[in-house]
Amino acid sequence: MKIPLEDEYHDILQKAARGQKLTPEALAARAGLSTNLTNGVLGGSFEEPAAVALSGALGLAGDRVVRIAKKEYQPAEIELFPGFSQFNTPFNDMTVNSYLVWDPASGLAAAFDTGTDVTETLAAAEKHGLTIDLILLTHSHGDHIFELDRLKEKTAAEAWIGEGEPVEGATPFAPGKEFTLGALRIETRLTWGHSQGGITYVVHGLPRTLAIVGDAIFAGSMGGGGVSYADALATNRKEIFSLPDETVICPGHGPLTTVAEQKHHNPFFPEI
Repeated sequence: MKIPLEDEYHDILQKAARGQKLTPEALAARAGLSTNLTNGVLGGSFEEPAAVALSGALGLAGDRVVRIAKKEYQPAEIELFPGFSQFNTPFNDMTVNSYLVWDPASGLAAAFDTGTDVTETLAAAEKHGLTIDLILLTHSHGDHIFELDRLKEKTAAEAWIGEGEPVEGATPFAPGKEFTLGALRIETRLTWGHSQGGITYVVHGLPRTLAIVGDAIFAGSMGGGGVSYADALATNRKEIFSLPDETVICPGHGPLTTVAEQKHHNPFFPEI
Protein backbone atom coordinates (compact mmCIF):
# COMPACT_ATOMS: atom_id res chain seq x y z
CA MET A 1 0.00 0.00 0.00
CA LYS A 2 1.60 3.26 -1.16
CA ILE A 3 1.04 5.90 1.52
CA PRO A 4 3.04 9.15 1.53
CA LEU A 5 4.97 10.40 4.52
CA GLU A 6 2.72 11.98 7.11
CA ASP A 7 4.88 15.09 7.59
CA GLU A 8 6.72 17.53 5.35
CA TYR A 9 9.98 19.03 6.61
CA HIS A 10 8.25 22.17 7.91
CA ASP A 11 5.71 20.07 9.84
CA ILE A 12 8.67 18.45 11.61
CA LEU A 13 10.22 21.81 12.48
CA GLN A 14 6.88 23.17 13.67
CA LYS A 15 6.22 20.14 15.89
CA ALA A 16 9.62 20.45 17.53
CA ALA A 17 9.17 24.20 18.06
CA ARG A 18 5.69 23.76 19.54
CA GLY A 19 6.91 20.95 21.75
CA GLN A 20 9.63 23.16 23.17
CA LYS A 21 7.26 26.15 23.41
CA LEU A 22 9.50 28.29 21.21
CA THR A 23 8.03 31.26 19.39
CA PRO A 24 9.42 32.00 15.92
CA GLU A 25 11.28 34.94 17.43
CA ALA A 26 12.88 32.81 20.14
CA LEU A 27 13.72 30.05 17.67
CA ALA A 28 15.25 32.56 15.26
CA ALA A 29 17.45 33.96 18.01
CA ARG A 30 18.57 30.49 19.06
CA ALA A 31 19.41 29.56 15.45
CA GLY A 32 21.09 32.90 14.63
CA LEU A 33 18.59 33.69 11.88
CA SER A 34 16.20 36.52 11.17
CA THR A 35 12.61 36.12 12.23
CA ASN A 36 11.44 36.68 8.65
CA LEU A 37 13.64 33.87 7.34
CA THR A 38 12.58 31.58 10.18
CA ASN A 39 8.91 32.22 9.51
CA GLY A 40 9.44 31.54 5.82
CA VAL A 41 11.14 28.19 6.41
CA LEU A 42 8.54 27.18 9.01
CA GLY A 43 5.88 28.08 6.46
CA GLY A 44 7.31 25.79 3.77
CA SER A 45 9.76 28.00 1.84
CA PHE A 46 12.74 25.66 1.91
CA GLU A 47 16.18 27.19 2.38
CA GLU A 48 18.68 24.43 3.12
CA PRO A 49 21.19 26.32 5.32
CA ALA A 50 18.37 27.87 7.34
CA ALA A 51 16.59 24.53 7.70
CA VAL A 52 19.80 22.96 8.98
CA ALA A 53 20.33 25.81 11.44
CA LEU A 54 16.76 25.56 12.73
CA SER A 55 17.08 21.78 13.04
CA GLY A 56 20.19 22.16 15.15
CA ALA A 57 18.51 24.74 17.36
CA LEU A 58 15.63 22.32 17.89
CA GLY A 59 17.76 19.23 18.58
CA LEU A 60 16.82 17.60 15.27
CA ALA A 61 19.09 15.87 12.77
CA GLY A 62 19.47 18.53 10.06
CA ASP A 63 20.65 16.13 7.36
CA ARG A 64 17.55 13.99 7.87
CA VAL A 65 15.27 17.02 7.70
CA VAL A 66 16.95 18.05 4.42
CA ARG A 67 16.47 14.60 2.87
CA ILE A 68 12.78 14.74 3.72
CA ALA A 69 12.52 18.27 2.28
CA LYS A 70 14.19 17.12 -0.95
CA LYS A 71 11.96 14.03 -1.20
CA GLU A 72 15.04 11.82 -0.93
CA TYR A 73 13.63 9.67 1.86
CA GLN A 74 10.80 7.21 1.45
CA PRO A 75 10.55 4.03 3.55
CA ALA A 76 11.34 0.76 1.86
CA GLU A 77 8.08 -0.96 0.96
CA ILE A 78 7.04 -3.67 3.40
CA GLU A 79 4.95 -6.46 1.98
CA LEU A 80 2.00 -7.68 4.01
CA PHE A 81 2.05 -11.34 5.02
CA PRO A 82 -0.50 -13.89 6.28
CA GLY A 83 -1.86 -12.68 9.60
CA PHE A 84 -1.46 -8.96 8.89
CA SER A 85 -3.52 -6.40 6.97
CA GLN A 86 -3.44 -2.59 6.87
CA PHE A 87 -6.30 -0.20 6.09
CA ASN A 88 -6.12 3.50 5.26
CA THR A 89 -9.20 5.73 5.48
CA PRO A 90 -9.69 9.48 4.92
CA PHE A 91 -10.04 11.93 7.79
CA ASN A 92 -10.41 15.62 6.90
CA ASP A 93 -7.27 16.52 4.90
CA MET A 94 -5.28 13.43 5.91
CA THR A 95 -5.67 9.68 6.20
CA VAL A 96 -5.51 7.35 9.18
CA ASN A 97 -4.34 3.76 9.46
CA SER A 98 -5.92 0.80 11.19
CA TYR A 99 -4.81 -2.82 11.24
CA LEU A 100 -6.10 -6.37 11.43
CA VAL A 101 -3.84 -9.03 12.93
CA TRP A 102 -4.70 -12.70 13.26
CA ASP A 103 -3.45 -16.13 14.17
CA PRO A 104 -3.67 -18.11 10.91
CA ALA A 105 -4.07 -21.40 12.77
CA SER A 106 -7.06 -20.48 14.95
CA GLY A 107 -8.55 -17.67 12.86
CA LEU A 108 -8.75 -15.41 15.92
CA ALA A 109 -8.13 -11.76 15.05
CA ALA A 110 -7.56 -8.39 16.70
CA ALA A 111 -8.53 -5.06 15.16
CA PHE A 112 -6.17 -2.22 16.08
CA ASP A 113 -7.93 1.16 16.00
CA THR A 114 -10.86 1.73 13.66
CA GLY A 115 -9.94 4.54 11.30
CA THR A 116 -12.99 6.34 9.95
CA ASP A 117 -14.59 3.34 8.21
CA VAL A 118 -14.33 -0.31 9.26
CA THR A 119 -15.97 -1.68 6.11
CA GLU A 120 -12.69 -3.02 4.72
CA THR A 121 -11.72 -4.46 8.10
CA LEU A 122 -14.96 -6.40 8.30
CA ALA A 123 -14.65 -7.54 4.68
CA ALA A 124 -11.11 -8.79 5.28
CA ALA A 125 -12.23 -10.74 8.33
CA GLU A 126 -14.99 -12.37 6.29
CA LYS A 127 -12.65 -13.09 3.38
CA HIS A 128 -10.12 -14.89 5.59
CA GLY A 129 -12.74 -16.61 7.76
CA LEU A 130 -11.69 -14.77 10.90
CA THR A 131 -13.35 -14.06 14.22
CA ILE A 132 -12.46 -10.60 15.52
CA ASP A 133 -12.02 -11.36 19.20
CA LEU A 134 -10.29 -8.16 20.37
CA ILE A 135 -10.42 -4.45 19.55
CA LEU A 136 -7.22 -2.82 20.78
CA LEU A 137 -7.04 0.98 20.75
CA THR A 138 -3.75 2.86 20.69
CA HIS A 139 -5.24 6.10 22.02
CA SER A 140 -8.51 8.01 22.19
CA HIS A 141 -8.17 10.62 19.43
CA GLY A 142 -11.28 10.74 17.28
CA ASP A 143 -9.75 9.54 14.02
CA HIS A 144 -8.59 6.34 15.73
CA ILE A 145 -11.87 5.42 17.43
CA PHE A 146 -14.36 6.92 14.96
CA GLU A 147 -16.14 3.61 14.24
CA LEU A 148 -15.71 1.89 17.58
CA ASP A 149 -19.42 1.48 18.17
CA ARG A 150 -19.99 -0.02 14.73
CA LEU A 151 -17.04 -2.40 15.02
CA LYS A 152 -18.24 -3.60 18.41
CA GLU A 153 -21.77 -4.06 17.12
CA LYS A 154 -20.64 -6.08 14.10
CA THR A 155 -18.16 -8.29 15.95
CA ALA A 156 -19.29 -8.44 19.60
CA ALA A 157 -15.58 -8.17 20.45
CA GLU A 158 -14.41 -6.53 23.66
CA ALA A 159 -12.56 -3.25 23.18
CA TRP A 160 -9.57 -2.24 25.30
CA ILE A 161 -7.63 1.00 25.80
CA GLY A 162 -4.83 2.17 28.09
CA GLU A 163 -6.02 3.45 31.45
CA GLY A 164 -4.48 6.86 30.84
CA GLU A 165 -7.27 7.93 28.50
CA PRO A 166 -10.44 5.88 28.97
CA VAL A 167 -13.28 6.10 26.46
CA GLU A 168 -16.85 4.91 26.64
CA GLY A 169 -17.21 1.41 25.27
CA ALA A 170 -13.64 0.28 25.95
CA THR A 171 -12.20 -1.44 29.02
CA PRO A 172 -9.17 0.36 30.48
CA PHE A 173 -6.02 -1.60 31.29
CA ALA A 174 -2.67 -0.87 32.91
CA PRO A 175 0.35 -0.85 30.56
CA GLY A 176 2.21 -4.14 30.79
CA LYS A 177 -0.93 -6.22 30.34
CA GLU A 178 -0.56 -9.01 27.79
CA PHE A 179 -3.21 -10.34 25.43
CA THR A 180 -3.23 -13.71 23.67
CA LEU A 181 -4.74 -14.42 20.30
CA GLY A 182 -4.43 -18.11 19.53
CA ALA A 183 -0.69 -18.65 19.26
CA LEU A 184 0.06 -14.92 19.19
CA ARG A 185 1.23 -12.90 22.18
CA ILE A 186 0.53 -9.16 22.36
CA GLU A 187 2.47 -7.08 24.88
CA THR A 188 1.55 -3.51 25.76
CA ARG A 189 3.96 -0.61 26.26
CA LEU A 190 3.18 2.91 27.45
CA THR A 191 4.23 5.44 24.77
CA TRP A 192 2.61 8.60 26.01
CA GLY A 193 3.33 12.25 25.35
CA HIS A 194 1.44 12.70 22.10
CA SER A 195 -1.64 11.67 24.06
CA GLN A 196 -2.18 11.09 27.75
CA GLY A 197 -2.06 7.30 27.74
CA GLY A 198 -0.90 6.13 24.31
CA ILE A 199 -0.17 2.42 24.00
CA THR A 200 2.15 0.54 21.65
CA TYR A 201 1.11 -3.06 21.02
CA VAL A 202 3.94 -5.48 20.20
CA VAL A 203 2.71 -8.60 18.42
CA HIS A 204 4.84 -11.75 18.64
CA GLY A 205 4.27 -14.99 16.73
CA LEU A 206 3.90 -13.84 13.11
CA PRO A 207 6.71 -13.99 10.49
CA ARG A 208 7.80 -10.52 11.66
CA THR A 209 7.30 -8.78 15.01
CA LEU A 210 4.86 -5.89 14.73
CA ALA A 211 4.77 -2.70 16.81
CA ILE A 212 1.42 -0.98 16.41
CA VAL A 213 2.28 2.46 17.72
CA GLY A 214 -0.66 4.78 17.05
CA ASP A 215 0.70 8.32 16.77
CA ALA A 216 3.78 7.78 18.94
CA ILE A 217 6.08 7.69 15.91
CA PHE A 218 5.77 7.92 12.13
CA ALA A 219 8.10 7.15 9.26
CA GLY A 220 10.42 10.16 9.37
CA SER A 221 8.51 11.95 12.13
CA MET A 222 6.36 11.51 15.23
CA GLY A 223 2.95 12.53 16.48
CA GLY A 224 4.24 15.47 18.45
CA GLY A 225 3.98 16.24 22.12
CA GLY A 226 0.35 17.20 22.45
CA VAL A 227 0.61 16.44 26.19
CA SER A 228 4.37 16.32 26.78
CA TYR A 229 7.01 16.62 24.06
CA ALA A 230 9.79 15.47 26.39
CA ASP A 231 7.87 12.37 27.42
CA ALA A 232 6.90 11.60 23.82
CA LEU A 233 10.60 11.54 22.93
CA ALA A 234 11.58 9.60 26.04
CA THR A 235 8.96 6.89 25.78
CA ASN A 236 9.67 6.38 22.08
CA ARG A 237 13.36 5.90 22.90
CA LYS A 238 12.62 3.52 25.75
CA GLU A 239 9.74 1.48 24.39
CA ILE A 240 10.06 1.53 20.58
CA PHE A 241 13.75 1.93 19.79
CA SER A 242 14.57 -0.84 22.26
CA LEU A 243 12.75 -3.33 20.02
CA PRO A 244 14.75 -5.46 17.54
CA ASP A 245 15.81 -3.58 14.40
CA GLU A 246 13.69 -5.75 12.11
CA THR A 247 10.47 -4.96 13.99
CA VAL A 248 7.81 -3.52 11.67
CA ILE A 249 6.48 -0.19 12.95
CA CYS A 250 2.79 0.21 12.12
CA PRO A 251 1.95 3.90 12.65
CA GLY A 252 -1.38 5.66 12.89
CA HIS A 253 -0.53 7.79 9.85
CA GLY A 254 1.86 7.39 6.93
CA PRO A 255 3.63 4.28 5.62
CA LEU A 256 4.94 1.24 7.43
CA THR A 257 8.58 1.34 8.46
CA THR A 258 11.02 -0.52 10.72
CA VAL A 259 12.93 0.24 13.90
CA ALA A 260 16.23 0.06 12.00
CA GLU A 261 15.02 2.48 9.35
CA GLN A 262 13.89 5.05 11.90
CA LYS A 263 17.24 4.84 13.68
CA HIS A 264 18.80 6.09 10.45
CA HIS A 265 16.14 8.47 9.12
CA ASN A 266 13.98 9.96 11.90
CA PRO A 267 15.05 13.57 12.57
CA PHE A 268 13.67 13.59 16.12
CA PHE A 269 16.23 10.99 17.29
CA PRO A 270 19.63 12.18 16.01
CA GLU A 271 21.58 10.28 18.66
CA ILE A 272 20.19 6.84 17.77
